[in-house]
Amino acid sequence: MGDNYISVKKTARYFTLGKLTDKTENIWFVCHGYGQLANYFIQNFQVLDNEKNYVIAPEGLHRFYKSGMLGRVGATWMTSEDRLNDIKDYVNYLNQLYFELLQDINTEKITINILGFSQGAATVCRWIADRKIRFDKFILWAGIFPPDLDFKINRDILQKAKIHLVYGDQDEFFKKETLDIYLSELKKNNITAEIIRFKGGHEITDQALKKIF
Repeated sequence: MGDNYISVKKTARYFTLGKLTDKTENIWFVCHGYGQLANYFIQNFQVLDNEKNYVIAPEGLHRFYKSGMLGRVGATWMTSEDRLNDIKDYVNYLNQLYFELLQDINTEKITINILGFSQGAATVCRWIADRKIRFDKFILWAGIFPPDLDFKINRDILQKAKIHLVYGDQDEFFKKETLDIYLSELKKNNITAEIIRFKGGHEITDQALKKIF
């Protein structure tokens, strides 16, 4: 028995807040966590000024029932099964979305923010490591750099960006000890990051979000 693969077309879903106009100052790509859906996740960013901010929330390519065979549905970017192909597929998807939406935009005059929440943090790390997109701010929220991210190879793009690491002091899924390990790795590679710690759990809060901009 051997593994066999075939590439197929797939329809991917994303949601937006605001509009791209000559008043747009910031473009946000925000990637949700495990078991979330983009249409709900993007509501966390309604606090942003719609005239100045354009928010794009891609949705993971895999959906599932969160409990049993009926009821609430969630999405995931990948699982441990056939993970490398899942990573390749979502990186290609995010690249296509980025260039299709921004093809007529002079992005040099706009701040591009890449934000990943929880599982979405590893997702955006692997996306930027593909080295095809330009970005200015890089935000990992309630998530960390995945172990397969090579800091030495990606040091140059991380040094150019403004990095924020955000987490709640009562987040049951986020280990402060793991953050300390990655902060040590960042320091070794002369990469600086701003730590934003807020009162709360595994969530995005308006107060913490406002500290980023």
